[in-house]
Amino acid sequence: MTEIYDRVALIGMGLIGSSMALALRERGLVAEISCTSKTRETREAVAELGMADQICDSPEEAVRDADLVVLCTPVGTYRQLAERIGPELKRGATLSDVGSVKRMVIESVGESVPESVHFIPAHPLAGTEFSGPRAGFSTLFENRWCLLTPPQDVDPEALKRLISLWEAIGANIEIMDPDHHDLVLAVTSHAPHLIAYTMVGLADHIKRVTNSEVVKYSAAGFRDFTRIAASDPTMWRDVFLSNRDATIEILGRFTEELFALQRAIRTGDGDHLYEYFTRTRAIRRGIIEAGQDTPAPDFGRSPSHKD
Repeated sequence: MTEIYDRVALIGMGLIGSSMALALRERGLVAEISCTSKTRETREAVAELGMADQICDSPEEAVRDADLVVLCTPVGTYRQLAERIGPELKRGATLSDVGSVKRMVIESVGESVPESVHFIPAHPLAGTEFSGPRAGFSTLFENRWCLLTPPQDVDPEALKRLISLWEAIGANIEIMDPDHHDLVLAVTSHAPHLIAYTMVGLADHIKRVTNSEVVKYSAAGFRDFTRIAASDPTMWRDVFLSNRDATIEILGRFTEELFALQRAIRTGDGDHLYEYFTRTRAIRRGIIEAGQDTPAPDFGRSPSHKD
């Protein structure tokens, strides 16, 4: 493939940052990759895995002369990072991110971005419950959606170039209003994660079910809750605090629905339960038809990966 950027700087080399580095390098989309990460251990792992051409000790050093800078750290770090790298950003460069929240990102980062830099927030809807550079893989973004929330006065060429990069590593692109993005993600990601954390925490506190029974007899539903609840705690703490309004709104709706189901179970209203479950089953079929999951049993997991 043709190189899209000369130099890309990745700030943070967890699952997303390392997967981006691998995808860009494998497809020859950039001439040079620079990166940095908070811990020396992570930087050493990145060097061992050969993910970048230059591994820097600081964000300021990593972004110098970069045509594209991508923030790949928890969203709670963005404000401080933007303040640090703002003066070092190359004139005409693009600054982007991969955060799961967009309104807060725009407000916390935007004020530190020089007028000569194109700020285009982004959110790839891709990930696993694993973290760190050793968890990264080059095909993470294939046939996954990347939502972009550019400002109204965005430079068309800068936007086109960033879209080309994401498409070249396999992503589907959608342009979205940042507030709508945060509401959508509260429904599809943030509230489900909080529910999963709650269910796993609940099992941990029910004394009539021992820890060994929870582990030994975990059916598919609870087991998949534990997979979601194993996600990076720092990242998800920052997500909930940064998207609190939309998440609370969706949790309120969830509570209403849960009460209605509770009432149907208590009163023996089988018709209500059947109709409700039929409707939710159709949503699952829609996700499969859209190519965002597999119809294979057990979510397509191989026997060696079953927990």
